[in-house]
Amino acid sequence: MTPDPSSAEPSDLAARAAQKHVVVIGGGIGGLVAARECAKVGMRVTLLESADEPGGAIRRIELDGVVVDAGAESYATRGGHVRAFVEELGLADRIVAPQAGAAWLAGIPGVGAAPLPVGGILGIPANPFQDDVRRIIGWSGVWRAYLDRVRPPLTIGHQLSLGKLVASRMGPKVRDRLVAPVTTGVYSASPDDVDIDVAAPGLNAALTRVGSLSGAVQSLRDEAATARAATASAEDKTPGAAVEGLSGGMSALVDALAADLGRLDADVRTGVRVRSVRRAGAAWTVEVETAPVVDLPAVTDDEAAVVTELRAAAVESAAPVVEELAADAVIIATPESTARELLSSVVPDLRKTEAAASPEIEIVTLILDAPALDATPRGTGVLTVPGSHTAKALTHSTAKWGWVREAAGGRHVVRVSFGAQGEPAATAELSDTDAADLARREAAALLGVPLAPAAVLASHRGRFVQSQPASIIGSGARRRAARAAVQAVPGLAAVGAWLAGTGLAQVIPDARDEADRLRRTLLWD
Repeated sequence: MTPDPSSAEPSDLAARAAQKHVVVIGGGIGGLVAARECAKVGMRVTLLESADEPGGAIRRIELDGVVVDAGAESYATRGGHVRAFVEELGLADRIVAPQAGAAWLAGIPGVGAAPLPVGGILGIPANPFQDDVRRIIGWSGVWRAYLDRVRPPLTIGHQLSLGKLVASRMGPKVRDRLVAPVTTGVYSASPDDVDIDVAAPGLNAALTRVGSLSGAVQSLRDEAATARAATASAEDKTPGAAVEGLSGGMSALVDALAADLGRLDADVRTGVRVRSVRRAGAAWTVEVETAPVVDLPAVTDDEAAVVTELRAAAVESAAPVVEELAADAVIIATPESTARELLSSVVPDLRKTEAAASPEIEIVTLILDAPALDATPRGTGVLTVPGSHTAKALTHSTAKWGWVREAAGGRHVVRVSFGAQGEPAATAELSDTDAADLARREAAALLGVPLAPAAVLASHRGRFVQSQPASIIGSGARRRAARAAVQAVPGLAAVGAWLAGTGLAQVIPDARDEADRLRRTLLWD
């Protein structure tokens, strides 16, 4: 049995911890969290990040004087893990909820665009006769959906595929026009590939209990409303918000973690490429390379441009600086492809596990001079019916977040998303200029307002590799197999979305748990 660290004398624990060196490879949120967990018990921690700054999918950009999120802009409130962590970092006063306002659907056959119906789960309506539901699926879709209430239960409680369940119970129009836009926008996946029990916990059980899918949706919503009411009255939290953000942007979370690591004397290195990871007995060696430092003489302002080119050329032609770091343990916090490459020799069993598809998602952020958007004509954002638009979703950030609206000073910020599982981003082969123009045209179509090229004041294009969501059928088994292979090697841990599932609500608690497992092993085995 592993001893309980809480039973040790503090001085003994501190002495043991100080003798241990942990190298964390990857400076995204998972790596930052895991590094902090090790550093706060006194371990010596070195974090290596290949980019110029840590943060991974959480990035800030400045467009036309406005600082906004380029990647993740919020976190899911489920479980309360992220909020608790944010509060632990001293950021409680920066937590904000999105502004009230419904999202819209676009690309609806025969309709065009309409508000996303209220009162559903993942787009599944509790009442197909609602006006906002009927507007989207038509009377034929309504009556087909109503059959769910009168048809036999069949294989209730045993269906894995969300799309197949919805189509069999309520018909293809509900699946294609209501559910597919939500799963594509949220998970970048077809509803047929989404695991019900992960994406909508309790839905199968409620279906068994109630006898219809729409009734199960209503039952779960009633239970959730009761739980939220109890939580709100007890803790005075905003009821009903599925996501929260941070005033000033989610990058405040990265800043707070980096500052904490500095106070804990962790060594955070950026611009570092890890060449290899090796293990000999209980010792680890991490080989890294960094760009050479080129010293050139001081110059005048007029000469600065020339010297900058000379320095860049000198760095490119010079050999990189190679260094080997000795460690007692290694935490891999990189995307899946990089992790598998680094671990190919030290975790042979990992090669026996299946790698998940990881599509490249692109988000084009636009700053717009568009007074027509002042009235927020289509709420806080738009989801698209798959196949109807080249963009999968749009977020009207100045309508969704009060702090963005204030920072924009009368301008508008929109984020247009491209790409999904099995579908490359339409912007993938375009130049930045052409990608921004496509995003402008898509924004005009999705928001229902004309947007001339001159309306675009600034733009930014961000590329992100999206790990497979935990809600995809088969994802859980793949992740468990990969993690078991990693955990079988002493002194090794791996964290991040490819193992935890996408989203901070998955990545943060998983990184804390894995770091805790590793440090217990280091201190007590």
